[in-house]
Amino acid sequence: MAGKELTNIKVYHKKGHINIGIIIFGVIFVYLFVTVLMYLTNKHITAYEVREGSILKDNSYTGFILREEEVIKAESGGYINFFATEGSKVGAKSRIYSLSDKKLDFNSDNSETQELTAEEQASMLVRTQAFCEDFDDQKFSDVYSMKDTITDVLDGKSSQSRKIQLDAMASEGQNGLQVFNASGDGIIAYSTDGYENITLSDLTEDILNKKGYESSSVKDNTQVKKGDAIYKLIQDNKWNIVILLSDESAKDMSEMTSVKVRFSKDNETAVAGFSVQKINGMNVGVLSFSNSMVRYVQERYLDLELILQDVSGLKIPKSAVTEKDFYLVPQDYLTQGGNSNNTGVLIDNGDKNAEFQSVEVYYRDEENGTVYLDPNDFKKNTSLRKPDSTETYPLEKTMSLKGVYNINKGYAVFKQIHILCESDEYYIVEAGSNYGLANYDHIALVGKDVHENDVVY
Repeated sequence: MAGKELTNIKVYHKKGHINIGIIIFGVIFVYLFVTVLMYLTNKHITAYEVREGSILKDNSYTGFILREEEVIKAESGGYINFFATEGSKVGAKSRIYSLSDKKLDFNSDNSETQELTAEEQASMLVRTQAFCEDFDDQKFSDVYSMKDTITDVLDGKSSQSRKIQLDAMASEGQNGLQVFNASGDGIIAYSTDGYENITLSDLTEDILNKKGYESSSVKDNTQVKKGDAIYKLIQDNKWNIVILLSDESAKDMSEMTSVKVRFSKDNETAVAGFSVQKINGMNVGVLSFSNSMVRYVQERYLDLELILQDVSGLKIPKSAVTEKDFYLVPQDYLTQGGNSNNTGVLIDNGDKNAEFQSVEVYYRDEENGTVYLDPNDFKKNTSLRKPDSTETYPLEKTMSLKGVYNINKGYAVFKQIHILCESDEYYIVEAGSNYGLANYDHIALVGKDVHENDVVY
């Protein structure tokens, strides 16, 4: 059959091609799905960053000041002006005050004597800068302390100017001006209140509670009468503050012989001798000082805080603390073995050669010569063999340790803590322990919900 072509056509089946992109996408999708599912169904661990801190325990009181004071009375009448600045130390025969039959005329425009020196201006600038940098809204009383400081400096300059002019008047022998000297050495104060001669045995509850308290002071260029109290001399730097105590506080403080004190007026601190006494049916605390009296020469009552506890360390929330049981093992059962320098123990399996097992020591009690090992690392009824000995030790005795779960590595690891003190919400724990916490560690905020080796999401 001419002209007719025969075509032999063969049909081949196409080979299936694997799409790598779809497989990879599927794996990622499954991974993300499982991860999200685990995140939604698993218990979440909230982290807390450990930071250094302190807990301060104090009690606030208003104290009554007792000191050796001598009230000086005017020797005659007239208008009084003082040579000495309040709070300054004067010696016997020093000029203290003058009396005149009329008011003295002081030149208040004397700028040469009233201006602050360069050193005084620099000092005030430093104090003001420090106040601004350290200001705390919770301690607004510091504003008044700063105000008093500035006022004292300016008043001091004004008094200095008046003193210079008063010295000049006295030296020139101004008519009608009488000058009186100090009767002895001491610190001068211009306020009197009638309590100058009171003693510890004279105290009453009304006095300690400041009931009906009044004080008076004499100002420059005011008229006084003969016999009026015009100033007092404090002749000893030793002084006492007496505070009223409840029965419970008196019992708690009965063994104390010293205490740290913070004065609210200027936020200064000092260490005082301390004793609890029973006076006229009252429990009182007597604080004894041998310095710093001049800072409070104008005061009869002082607001203060007794700092009963001031402890620094690592601050952690109480919710993070939990307890865990450990095997208590003599530390001479520890050894090093295997193919490394890992610390471990020898498991007694009844054979001549014991089996080495690496362990983690959670705490070492050097005083009792014991270490704490995790029971989860051992099978039940396990006994240990002492290195280079046939002695064995059955793992039976357990002891609880207080601690937290460290989650720095993404899983929970128990860390023992040593509590130094506590407040309502926090503990201060010891820092620097080989088995404890360090600054900036991350721990589980709620310790009771965590177990060893839990993975942190």
